[in-house]
Amino acid sequence: MDLPYPCLMFLGDVDRVSAKTASGVAHWRPDACLAQLRLPGCEADLGLPDMTPKAAQAAGARALMIGVANAGGYIPLHWEAVLIEALEAGLDLISGLHTRMADLPEVAETAKRLGRRLYEARNPSPAFSVTGTGEKRTGMRLLTVGTDCAVGKMYAALTLTQELKSRGVDADFRATGQTGIFIAGSGVPIDAIVSDFVAGAAERLSPDAAPDHWDVIEGQGSLFHPAYAGVTLGLLHGSQPDVLVLCHDATRTAIDGLESFPTPSLVEAIALNLSLAALTNPAVRMGGICINTSRLSPEAAHACLRETEAALGLPCCDPVRTGVASIVDGLLARRARSDAA
Repeated sequence: MDLPYPCLMFLGDVDRVSAKTASGVAHWRPDACLAQLRLPGCEADLGLPDMTPKAAQAAGARALMIGVANAGGYIPLHWEAVLIEALEAGLDLISGLHTRMADLPEVAETAKRLGRRLYEARNPSPAFSVTGTGEKRTGMRLLTVGTDCAVGKMYAALTLTQELKSRGVDADFRATGQTGIFIAGSGVPIDAIVSDFVAGAAERLSPDAAPDHWDVIEGQGSLFHPAYAGVTLGLLHGSQPDVLVLCHDATRTAIDGLESFPTPSLVEAIALNLSLAALTNPAVRMGGICINTSRLSPEAAHACLRETEAALGLPCCDPVRTGVASIVDGLLARRARSDAA
């Protein structure tokens, strides 16, 4: 997607977690973010100047991005006036929600009348209407998986890609969600794909590559989430990962929003993900653990990471706090031994 950056980041009136799209883009693509627009009651704050659409356009913004990933991925009725205001101020619109802006009559009519563009990240190409084959592909693949949703799978994948590239390794981040697509400029909105074609879309996303090339694939959902386990399973089978990295939130005790479902233990999560991934790659292994320790003190975070590492015998990192060097050390050492053999 050739997206018109920089943007006015629209945060609506959501909580901090639901603004994860805007937070992710602001962290990884600060050049794409010029200002923010919040409605009364919004709990999120990117630390950007608050501007109206007219002021943002005058300051150089080219589009308004809906930086929200709310439950159900819908555009509330009271947001439509803001979208129309942005169009009238001279801004294009960018959205990664399931509700298509082109299906909102007043928004679509205003965009057409003014010659503005509507960019929809969750509008998959017909090329992804293919079933998976499970056939072995060349190259190396790493998939991030999670004990729950919103535990840092995208941050882990981006940080791992960054670390690999810093060492001269040929690597690509493969986005599977709207935030990742906005950051990378390409990818597959995997949760907008018909369920029969998810594995096939994942295969197309990470095609045959050179033997030493790494595709680092952004995970979605969780096998332990009653609503979103399906998309995780499709990615596990279609990505055909050689390595999994498990992501976890250190303070979460239950599946987000579903308190009757406890968060699985790391041991349980490792076992189930490896077992199901083995269908298309029997040699799959766990490469490490990425833990979101943002709600812990530095001392508690350090203890959490070291204790987990000792208990599981796997490198354990917080991608934001510590980086992922130890996980990449393991990846490259294992690869070097394989090449030598």
